[in-house]
Amino acid sequence: MTVVHRPKGVLKRFRKFELRRALFILPNAFTAASIFCGVYAILHTVMHSDPEALYHAAIAIFFAGFFDMWDGRVARMTKTQSEFGVEFDSLADIISFGVAPAVIVYRWALWPIGSIGILSAICFTACGAIRLARFNVLARRPETSGDFFTGLPIPIAASMLVALVIAHFRIFEGMPVTRHALVVTLVMILALLMVSSVSFWTFKNVKFGRNTLYLLFAVAISLFIAGLKYPVSLILVSLIGLYILAGVSREVFLRINKPYS
Repeated sequence: MTVVHRPKGVLKRFRKFELRRALFILPNAFTAASIFCGVYAILHTVMHSDPEALYHAAIAIFFAGFFDMWDGRVARMTKTQSEFGVEFDSLADIISFGVAPAVIVYRWALWPIGSIGILSAICFTACGAIRLARFNVLARRPETSGDFFTGLPIPIAASMLVALVIAHFRIFEGMPVTRHALVVTLVMILALLMVSSVSFWTFKNVKFGRNTLYLLFAVAISLFIAGLKYPVSLILVSLIGLYILAGVSREVFLRINKPYS
C-alpha cells in the first residue's frame, strides 16, 4: 500500500480554503432564511386569508427582517462580502419586503376596493424593486455616504405595513378593515418615499460613547413603561412612523433652509 505524504503547507492552504468556503455560505444562509420567511408569508396568505393567518404571515415578515438585518453584518464580520451576496440580498428583499407585504396588505385591506387596491399593491412592489436597483448602483460609487439612505429602505416600508396588520389584529381582535382609503394612501406614500430622494438615517456610523449609552438606556426605560400601558404592536407602529417622519422632516428643513444660488 502506497502512502501519499502531502506537504504541510498544502494541507494548511486546503483547510483555509474549506474554512473560507464555509464562512462564505454563512451570510447567504441568513439571506436564504429571509426568502423562506417571505415565501411562507405569501403562501400562508394565499391559502388562509382569515385575520389570524394574516397576522402569522405578518410575523413571518418580521423574522425575514431579522435575517436580513444580520446577513450583511455576518458577511462583514467574516470578511466574506461579495458581489454575489449583494445581488442575492436584493433578490431576497424584493420577495420578502416587496411581494410578500403587498400580498398581505392586499388581502388585509385592499381587495374590497377592486382595481385601485390591485394597482396600489403593484405600485408598492414596483417602487420597492426600483429602490433596490438604485441602492445597488449607488453602493458602488465611492462618494456615497454611509450615514444616510437615499429613499426609504424597503424593509422599513414593509415593516410599517405588516406592523399595522399586527396592531389591527391585536387591538380590534380580527375585525375587518373599514377605512380602505387610509390604507391605500399609506401604501402609496410608502411607495413614493422609496423612490424619492429623501434621506433616512442608516445608524451605521453611530459611536457608542457614554452619552449614546445613556440615551439608549433612557429610550429602553421609556419603551418599557409605554409597553405596560399600550400594546407592543402599537408602539412598534409608532417607532417606525417616527423614523419615517424624522427623515421627511429633516428633508423639509434642509429644503427650506437651502441657500439660493
